[in-house]
Amino acid sequence: MAQLIGKSFENPDEVREFEGKGRVELVDLNGHAVGRGTFEPGWRWSDNVKPLAGTDSCQVDHIGYVLEGRMALQMDDGTEREFGPGDAFHMPPGHDAWIVGDETCVLLDFGGLKGYAQAS
Repeated sequence: MAQLIGKSFENPDEVREFEGKGRVELVDLNGHAVGRGTFEPGWRWSDNVKPLAGTDSCQVDHIGYVLEGRMALQMDDGTEREFGPGDAFHMPPGHDAWIVGDETCVLLDFGGLKGYAQAS
């Protein structure tokens, strides 16, 4: 039986760095990872995470909510979308993403973060 649990991102269970342009802090809630991603201006998945992932595009399924800043996304099929504060999103596997503008983007990710920003 799962336990009632709560954790703070101020004391995460794990931190994964993005090649000098941000990080994701993870808390584990009874086997369910929740991440707070901080993406600095100039961050781009294909530049800052791809070297760790070893795939042509991000193969992680993200479901989340943007707290601040803006992130753009392009799917492998060319479809593009931009997300900003207050937007909930689903980013299926097979995408590139980047920060729009000069503001840091902070978002919560409730999707499958297994393997995200880790060496394959």
